[in-house]
Amino acid sequence: MIAGFVNFFRVSELRTRLFFTLLFVFVARVGANIPLPGLDPMPLRMFFADQVAAARGAGLVGLYNMFTGGALLKGAIFGLGIMPYISASIVMQLLSVVMPSLARLQLEGEVGRYRLAQYTRYLTLAICLLQGILLVAALANYPGKLFAGFNSSHYGPIVVTAHGWFFFSSTLFLTTGTMVLVWIGDQISRRGIGSGISLLIVVGILSSLPRSLQQVGRMILGRGDGVMLPWSLRLMQILGMGTLLLAVILAMIAMTQGQRKIPVQHTKHVVGNRIYAGSSSFLPLKVNYSGVMPIIFGSALLLFPQQIFAYLGAATGMHLFQSASYHLSQGSGLYYALYALLIFAFSYLWVAMMFQPTKVADELKKNGGYIPGVRPGTATAQFLDFVMTRLTFAGAIFLTTIAVLPDLLYFLLHIPYGVALFFGGTGTLIVVGVLLEMMRQVETYLVQRNYDGFLKKAKGSSSLRRLGDGALEARKVCRRLAIGLGVLFAIGLLAWLLRVAR
Repeated sequence: MIAGFVNFFRVSELRTRLFFTLLFVFVARVGANIPLPGLDPMPLRMFFADQVAAARGAGLVGLYNMFTGGALLKGAIFGLGIMPYISASIVMQLLSVVMPSLARLQLEGEVGRYRLAQYTRYLTLAICLLQGILLVAALANYPGKLFAGFNSSHYGPIVVTAHGWFFFSSTLFLTTGTMVLVWIGDQISRRGIGSGISLLIVVGILSSLPRSLQQVGRMILGRGDGVMLPWSLRLMQILGMGTLLLAVILAMIAMTQGQRKIPVQHTKHVVGNRIYAGSSSFLPLKVNYSGVMPIIFGSALLLFPQQIFAYLGAATGMHLFQSASYHLSQGSGLYYALYALLIFAFSYLWVAMMFQPTKVADELKKNGGYIPGVRPGTATAQFLDFVMTRLTFAGAIFLTTIAVLPDLLYFLLHIPYGVALFFGGTGTLIVVGVLLEMMRQVETYLVQRNYDGFLKKAKGSSSLRRLGDGALEARKVCRRLAIGLGVLFAIGLLAWLLRVAR
């Protein structure tokens, strides 16, 4: 593994891509900390500091703030984040299913994909204008209804300039900020490492990690709610939280990497002047084929109407919009029912769009392959569709469980929401999935240039003995690295606790 990281810096292209990725991420984080002109972020910071101290902060604002990397609560020019683009992508995916003209664009190659991307950006611009207008109107006129519990007389006014100028300039800055983030995401995908849009979401999620560690420190020291627990109970709490976190991460990795291997037998066949001998292989079908997309789409699709109702209720003061926003917020039964339904729907929709069993069956038949016990052609397509439907059901159950786990920890065990977010849910699943995808991409670059990847593999011989020796050596390296990192982490945590205790 260490040799894999060393080889990473030996490849000039990877070094250049890493530099561009860090540069664009730095620009995104700078924009998430620059406040809008005419807005004083200090009242919001003091208000949400009190919210964190009181172990609150869930709901619409807390979830949306996680996706924006804290930009919303800082009143930054990137306050809308990348979510308008995600919402626009969802709408375009749905429209492509019901509109034949958009469906044909997906089949026209690079030109069609370019036109779909342009339509998605136009829709993103419209969503940004709508959300920006409503958000600015709520900040200027009804901040106490937008941020429940906020009192301008106690914390001070948020808008410190003329409302007319603030309304125009802030809407322009918020819309431009989101479009700049979309451009940054495209640049990272083309010239950096990984998917740019997903990476921006991951960086935004990880930006709250220091505050979560601070909350964990308060829980360990017994300072979270003014109750000083005995050291034995605090030690059990630490071990329980650590075990749960490790189990959740291992489950996420297992489900993300898990696959059903369908055996495929290839007969001896002739193509042109070449004769291909019979062979056996397998067709990998992933358990969680859709990855993190259903949970992102489900969250975004619930956030959009929730935001609209909240902004309308804050801007107009009408109880109807406030009630609708409340029933679509975390903690209500309707929210979790719709959330689970959306996760299931998007799981099957994503598989239906991306996995085409008829095409796979035709390719197998064309190349002389067949699944033992299944007739080629239509029967193979039906078999693959049946297997994929069952796998998608299992993956959707897993996604739903992971999605609601932080809310269970927050509402049942009263763990601070900023800490509970890292024990599952949208944030951790996105982080794990995106980081695994980045590692696979880097692994591809290393293998193409004849370098070893992150794990040491056996070479030259296919014997079981050498394969076992390679796996044993890889486990030894990983175990030593894990022990070293664990010791360093324990020393750092101990030093930090002693400093906080003073």
